[in-house]
Amino acid sequence: MKIWIDADAAPREVKELVFRASKRLEVEVVLVANQSIWLPPNSRLISGVTVRDGANVADQYIAENSDSGDVAITADIPLAAQLVEKGVFVLDPRGEVYDDRNIGSRLATRDWMDHARGAGMELSGPRPYSQRDRNEFASSLDRVLTRAIKIRDRKVAPQNPIKPDPSSGEPA
Repeated sequence: MKIWIDADAAPREVKELVFRASKRLEVEVVLVANQSIWLPPNSRLISGVTVRDGANVADQYIAENSDSGDVAITADIPLAAQLVEKGVFVLDPRGEVYDDRNIGSRLATRDWMDHARGAGMELSGPRPYSQRDRNEFASSLDRVLTRAIKIRDRKVAPQNPIKPDPSSGEPA
């Protein structure tokens, strides 16, 4: 299990929370961006990938390299949709968790907004990142990581543990 961060637009506070969770839970983190990425020194669990310039190249990298059961942090709704379909746990930097129940409507809203902007409508952008956003993200991250770790541990646990032979005299 890995945590993937779409790092070009992720707020510093989000990265710091993920870094702390990574250290506490011993979970690998990969930051992916179109530009060089600052990484905390002496962290064996945190790595960065700088992809070549181009639209959605970082998104493509995450989509191609993530696996079911991983966790991804992104504000990019089309990327979130790809990842949800793949079985990746996805949350945005404000703490919204995307899943198969809500990603379709979020994608439709995003597409409508994109179309409206293309038609010349002036729409406001996202509000500034706040302490409330940080708290919501921290709470969502804890819940998502707990679920992801339970699933990972179920996959790792032996399905058919070897039972001692009753004739050997060993307790069952």
